Amino acid sequence: MGGTVVLCTATVEAAVPAWRKGTGLGWVTAEYAMLPRATVERTPRERSGAGGRTHEIQRLIGRSVRAALRGFDFGEHTIRVDCDVLQADGGTRTAAISGATVALADACAWLAKTAGIVDPFVRLVAAVSVGLVSGEVRLDLCYTEDRDADVDANIVVAEPDRLVEVQATAERGTYSRVEMDRMLDLAHHGASGILAAQRAALGRS
Repeated sequence: MGGTVVLCTATVEAAVPAWRKGTGLGWVTAEYAMLPRATVERTPRERSGAGGRTHEIQRLIGRSVRAALRGFDFGEHTIRVDCDVLQADGGTRTAAISGATVALADACAWLAKTAGIVDPFVRLVAAVSVGLVSGEVRLDLCYTEDRDADVDANIVVAEPDRLVEVQATAERGTYSRVEMDRMLDLAHHGASGILAAQRAALGRS
């Protein structure tokens, strides 16, 4: 995604969290990390566990990719999605969601084939950042745009055009309903391009 590079993988594990055991249902979870030199200034490693920002991003990624599934009736398996930021230039969480969805689709197809079940993956999910910078609505903010934005938003869309999550924060002052609608329109436009790229990556028409 522009200057942002995120490595996304998905691992199928033959186990579920304790609260899921005995239900016959699976689970999907996500982990997110940023390499120290992914950023302009070195970011310290989180050696004592994920910090608050990382936890929030992991929860967002997990919620988003779970929207790609029909349900969790794929046996007691956990699909663990890992998103590691190799280079950060804004929009790391949205790039992670879009990449994680492709990884999840591959993992689900493999699980369906090896376990003899119906593929639980039913829809693609794409995410993109938008914002207001100097009064202008912009798509896929880079680091400097994100830093200077009056409004910063992350929009998650499930195909074809259903909203999964909308995070929009005024960094300075306030913003209007009209401006919010403009950002949503631009986000849907951007998401349509990401969905097309995901379909191409997965060999889907």
